[in-house]
Amino acid sequence: FRTVVYIIMLLYHTGTAGDGLSLRRSKRGWMWNQFFLLEEYTGSDDQYVGKLHSDKDREDGTVRYVLTGEGAGTIFVIDENSGDLHATRRLDREEKASYTLSAKAVDKLTGRDLEGPSQFTIKIHDINDNEPKFTKDPYIASVQEMADVGTFVVQVTATDADDSTYGNSAKVVYSILQGQPYFSVEPETGIIRTALPNMNREVREHYQVVIQAKDMAGQMGGLSGTTTVNITLLDINNNPPRFPQGVYQFTVPESLEPGSTIGMLKATDADTGKNAEMEYTIMDDQDMFQISTKGITQEGVITLTKTLDYEKRKIHTLRVQVENVYLDPRFHSRESFRDTATVKVVVEDVDEPPVFKRPAYIMEVKENAEIGTIIGSVSAVDPDASRNIVKYLIDWRTDMDHVFNIHPNNGSVYISRPLDREEQAWHNISVQATENSKYSLMSHVPVYVRVLDVNDNAPTFDNVDEAFVCENAKAGQRIQTVSASDADQPAGGHRFFFSLAPEASVNANFTVRDNKDNTASVVTVRSGYSRVQKSVYLVPVVIADGDFPVQSSTNTLTVRVCSCDRDGNMKQCNSEAFTLAAGLSTGALVAILLCVIILLMIVVLFTALRSQREKMEPLIISKEDVRDNVVSYNDEGGGEEDTQAFDIGTLRNPEVIEDTKHRRDIIPDSLYPSTRRLAATAARDNTDVQDFIAQRLQENDSDPAAPPYDSLATYAYEGSGSVAESLSSLESVSSEGLQDYNYLSEWGPRFKKLADMYGGEESEDS
Repeated sequence: FRTVVYIIMLLYHTGTAGDGLSLRRSKRGWMWNQFFLLEEYTGSDDQYVGKLHSDKDREDGTVRYVLTGEGAGTIFVIDENSGDLHATRRLDREEKASYTLSAKAVDKLTGRDLEGPSQFTIKIHDINDNEPKFTKDPYIASVQEMADVGTFVVQVTATDADDSTYGNSAKVVYSILQGQPYFSVEPETGIIRTALPNMNREVREHYQVVIQAKDMAGQMGGLSGTTTVNITLLDINNNPPRFPQGVYQFTVPESLEPGSTIGMLKATDADTGKNAEMEYTIMDDQDMFQISTKGITQEGVITLTKTLDYEKRKIHTLRVQVENVYLDPRFHSRESFRDTATVKVVVEDVDEPPVFKRPAYIMEVKENAEIGTIIGSVSAVDPDASRNIVKYLIDWRTDMDHVFNIHPNNGSVYISRPLDREEQAWHNISVQATENSKYSLMSHVPVYVRVLDVNDNAPTFDNVDEAFVCENAKAGQRIQTVSASDADQPAGGHRFFFSLAPEASVNANFTVRDNKDNTASVVTVRSGYSRVQKSVYLVPVVIADGDFPVQSSTNTLTVRVCSCDRDGNMKQCNSEAFTLAAGLSTGALVAILLCVIILLMIVVLFTALRSQREKMEPLIISKEDVRDNVVSYNDEGGGEEDTQAFDIGTLRNPEVIEDTKHRRDIIPDSLYPSTRRLAATAARDNTDVQDFIAQRLQENDSDPAAPPYDSLATYAYEGSGSVAESLSSLESVSSEGLQDYNYLSEWGPRFKKLADMYGGEESEDS
């Protein structure tokens, strides 16, 4: 198809001028509107567009055609001599639908425009060269399960790049290639709808639908495109919860603490999300257990709310119900959306500590109760089936002073020390109960003991014990008001009675007037008092309480006579002022007296310590641990000049030796009877020493607190390297008959006693 346009210049006359001359108007010699060109030209030659021609072109070769505008010289070219217009390449309408160009005719010789530039348009005619394309691939859509037929799911859209105003190249029709019979698509709009009723998500949740879009109104030869639509069925609550089993059983010990978990139940629900949320309920009327829903797993957690008791109930049976939290009214009427199951809780027996019958005990006792008085009792029982015997004891950490005690068998609490309410009005102790010797199974109960008050304290002065009276005082004048205090606390409050002591009633200078309000006034009996005659008066005041038994005390009020002015203002009260005026003050005298007393005490203490140190001479010096208690009285002396040598007179005065010390660091004498016999033989003629040892032996034998063995004191070792060697009678007894003791008489008067003892015996034996 080719279009050739010839432009013909029309010349016409439009009339004459007023002067008779003809006027000629020249119109444009060539005009055109537009050219049309098919896209996607497949020929080998340039595609002919049209021909441009001016009426001024006499075809003598003097006119040249010039082309400018969009694509001029590249896409479109013109033959400058003939005006033929060609396209040099294939054009695509989808890239550019029209081109605007300008053309003019030019005189080749002068270069002058024969015609002004005129604009024209080249439009590209469309052909069906583009298939429909969907705006998305894939589409994601969802629809509720069990939806009615025809329920809207999603709308798909495809576009065609071809010209929709030219033919059917861009007219698209939709069809479903995959997804039947579950879904359908409207051909004109691309709306996908459900096509099958009662689609169940629990049976199938995901569907894949393939939609085709075809141009040319779906006619044969049209181009097509496809897209995938992934459709998911949304869950609704159309399935009730169900227990997998009808009976559940849990076994727990009776010692399980309240708040502990007994067990968990798990119901199943084919729905998901909030449609599967469940609520568990215990249908029985009880308060021993409770059930709650665990949020993440939707399990029913059974917990204990009270203490279990195997002896009271061994099995607890519960009926548990489960139902959905969110119900769909469309399906709630079809079937019951709840289920029930039976839960059995089996309690295991545990060896439990005794249980007190009360959580706490309050006891009362009078503070003057005698030791051993029973103030109350506690009671506990073994909760186990064995019913073991219960023993009681007091937790001494709560009664450090051991004021109370308890009978272990019957739980009676009694007093073990005197009570004093004024010292401690309440005692908080703890009593323990255990099964025989099973101290690991022990229970405690607090016992609060209130000490009741008895009238055992006498009232005393509360505030003052001194008063002053003027020398010029009148009879009946009050000089002081006294009050009293009492450590007791009677139930009706205190009531004190004041009076003057009977022994002071005769020739009394003052008297006591009871004010009936627990106070008394001390008043003068006569007029005028002389400080010179007597400066201090002692007024005995008897104070008695109003409780039973009546307690009273005599309190002395010191009344000092003072010199006063006419208005009663005291000027001078102490008689000591006359003697101290010219000397030292009272404070200075007291300080001096204290210093003297302290010095005297230091002297006495120093003297006592010195005398005691002289008397306390060490008697025993342990040389080595040989299980013998060896008493060493120093080494060998220096002869007659040695005044520190041992004097046997010490043994003749047993009073100077302590008789209260018990030795526990020596071997019992009973293991060496021969040694005792040897010692007795050596001293058989020394009556004082023998009597002393016999007396000590008898005392230790009869003393039940004595150590289990005796303490042997050996006076036999004089010292290492001694010329006289050992004087021990225990070591020399075996050879007693072979020794000559006459040399002892040559040692001087300090050894005369020994010479008489041993030398004389030998002479008698001989």
